Amino acid sequence: MKLNDSQNFPLGLKRNLRFYLTNPSPCPYLPGRRERKAFTSLAVSDAEALHDQLSKSGFRRSQSIAYRPACPACNACRSVRVDAQGFRPSRSQRRILNKNDDLVRSPAPANATRQQFRLLKSYLKGRHDGGGMSEMSYRDYVNMVGDSPIQSLIFEYRLGSEPNAPLVAAAITDVLRDGLSMVYTFFDPDLPRRSLGKFMILDHIRQVRELALPHVYLGYWIKGAAKMDYKRDYTPLEVLDGEEWRPLLDSE
Repeated sequence: MKLNDSQNFPLGLKRNLRFYLTNPSPCPYLPGRRERKAFTSLAVSDAEALHDQLSKSGFRRSQSIAYRPACPACNACRSVRVDAQGFRPSRSQRRILNKNDDLVRSPAPANATRQQFRLLKSYLKGRHDGGGMSEMSYRDYVNMVGDSPIQSLIFEYRLGSEPNAPLVAAAITDVLRDGLSMVYTFFDPDLPRRSLGKFMILDHIRQVRELALPHVYLGYWIKGAAKMDYKRDYTPLEVLDGEEWRPLLDSE
């Protein structure tokens, strides 16, 4: 279904692209509500520039598709990004960084491996058993990782610098002109004391700061949704309000 002109949508983008709407489906975050998404293809000649523009307008990437919530009667999903240069880790965040100081980060092209897939399946079983991705096959994972028309990386985190060192965490990450966009992370669920999910966000912030870039994009945040509340810990946090980014207030 084509995107209705009545939707709240950046006009500059809508003039140049063809957008579509998904059919209504149950909202995974707010019980009793239905969600719809606007989406468009990134499989175009200027995919990198398009992806940058869409990311600044609140879109996320899934394979070769860029999507954004487009629910007519709800705007609970808010795009958020960390002001990396203004970020200062809290005491607990510094402890997490110190706990994982022995991990070696290696950026790799977005190519799936069996070792990554085994880690993903372990993560899904330990953290999201029975969820929508539980039945993912290796071919599904290959498509999830490799079907990207823009610059994407997998950051692997290992216990040592040897190529066969144990892989304990991984982050699928898109490279933007103004920072990094975290697409999906997974980790060894049997290492809870390391707080690996939090560590990977902190490490992405650290990388962006080292590159003198401004932002780490964390996707969507919903006030009151327990699964998303952790994103408020990475301040200063900016929220997309209409077509403008602004600081997320403590009162929100």
